[in-house]
Amino acid sequence: MTNTNGIGEMWRHKRVLSASLIGTAVEFYDFYIYATAASLIFPTLFFPSSSPSAQLLASYGSLALAFLARPLGAAIFGHYGDRVGRKATLVTSLMLMGGCTLAIGFLPTHAQIGWWAPLILCILRFGQGLGLGGEWGGAALLAVENAPPGWRARFGMFPQLGAPVGFIAANGLFLILGTMLSDADFYAWGWRLPFLGSSVLVFLGLWVRLKLTETPEFAAAQAEAPPPAMPLADLLRNHLGAAIAGTFAVVACFAIYYIATAFALGYGTTTLQIPRGQFLSIQLGAIMFMAISIVIAGWWADKSSPTRVLAWGCIGTVFMGLIFGPMIGTGALLPVFAILSLALFLMGFVYGPLGAYLPALFPIQLRYTGASFAFNLGGILGGALAPIVATWLIAAQGVGLVGLYMSAAAAISLGGLWFTSRAPA
Repeated sequence: MTNTNGIGEMWRHKRVLSASLIGTAVEFYDFYIYATAASLIFPTLFFPSSSPSAQLLASYGSLALAFLARPLGAAIFGHYGDRVGRKATLVTSLMLMGGCTLAIGFLPTHAQIGWWAPLILCILRFGQGLGLGGEWGGAALLAVENAPPGWRARFGMFPQLGAPVGFIAANGLFLILGTMLSDADFYAWGWRLPFLGSSVLVFLGLWVRLKLTETPEFAAAQAEAPPPAMPLADLLRNHLGAAIAGTFAVVACFAIYYIATAFALGYGTTTLQIPRGQFLSIQLGAIMFMAISIVIAGWWADKSSPTRVLAWGCIGTVFMGLIFGPMIGTGALLPVFAILSLALFLMGFVYGPLGAYLPALFPIQLRYTGASFAFNLGGILGGALAPIVATWLIAAQGVGLVGLYMSAAAAISLGGLWFTSRAPA
């Protein structure tokens, strides 16, 4: 009987981890194909202007809209996630994200319907942000609330691995299409295929998640006491310090990611004139270092603590930011690959342990709201402004200062980590 129970528990853990990884990978795939298109395609097709820089800034502005929507999504989905349960909320967030992504694939361009095109694009981008705002917190809780003792960080790294998996799928597909299609066909209709293909991935994610049950920790908390009527109000009233510090703690990971991906892709293919296929290949190679460091960080965080691993990642990022701009500015493939690989390797250490770190700041019945709110509000500070500020810095001072944005973000995250290490939620 004991052996049978052990096998059943093993399969339950595999199902949970698969659901947290696959669902998050689908969500991040949807999110990242937009980031890639915002750098390569959307400036020309949806934001006409006499200035290529103005086009790119407008496109990055639409990219930032989703970050503004994410805290709202965190509040909405966190409310129901803490009151109703993790499973139903995760299914709903996945459907919202997938529906908006699919609709972008059918959207007419500015040449076809005028300014309705960028307006609808921005609305759909806002919907993507709402969906992702409810996704990450639920996926992290699904993993860590099912973890056996001593394994929370390693279980919590699985939704984090959805980021590099989603990125590889998104940029890999753009790379394949760019190789198979002429530029004319790619701009005419080929760019739509990654968005339309999202429907298949969403179906896969739904199929996995509908088989899940509630997490044991949430079920036990529900049996012990009724859920809070307004989780967000309770969070702001009783755990505001932890929420603010948690928000600061995640700023670094967003800054690194969107400087090393969305900004670097736009700058590399326009200013540096590196062919699109070559630059996508460079980024696909660099993202593998992020996947490796997420796994290392998960193991290390269980052996020491998530806070310690995050802090060391931030310290490394402060110094990396000092050399990022000059190395990108060389325009040579090897230095560009090396600095992008280093940046994304460090991101694994400031991102991988968050699945265990943020939920631990809040009580069980406020975890969905608290973890989601901190994670997504930090996305505004670290990610939404990153490509915009980087583009502005280049116009004002040159590429040499771009990396300082990441150094500053890492310093802010260190402050948040210092506070939470001394002030319990």
